[in-house]
Amino acid sequence: MTRAAVVTVSDRSAGGLRTDESGPIAVAALREAGFDCADAVVVPDGADSVERALTAEVVAGVKLIVTTGGTGVSPRDQTPEGTARVVTRQIPGISEELRRRGAAEKPAGMLTRGIAGVVDPHGVLVVNLPGSPAGVASGMPVVVSVARHVLDQLGGSDH
Repeated sequence: MTRAAVVTVSDRSAGGLRTDESGPIAVAALREAGFDCADAVVVPDGADSVERALTAEVVAGVKLIVTTGGTGVSPRDQTPEGTARVVTRQIPGISEELRRRGAAEKPAGMLTRGIAGVVDPHGVLVVNLPGSPAGVASGMPVVVSVARHVLDQLGGSDH
């Protein structure tokens, strides 16, 4: 079974001030899709904490990492910057589709700056989702629809 992980990026959730509502939605969707996924890991906002969390999951052998939160425009929203330090090749089409769907549901959906990409040579797919439960619920079908194909290709399978 392919291992997946969810990293929730939130100062308030990491500080115990708010329950993580987005991470469990992503975890449930990954489990439903047949991935082996532990409960979400919660880290504070900031590029450094995101980079550390993603790197730890890559080193642990996880093949699909979904982040929630930290993709907006506030000064502490630095999930894309931390993710960019870890991915070696971006897959803009995934992020574009996530933004398109988000904006169709709510105009603020176009403000998410999340990225998606792969981590070579480890064969890992990383996708940033917004932190709202609605954004995660909307985005997970996109992730699940392409994840296995991407991971198969990263593992050497033909198109």
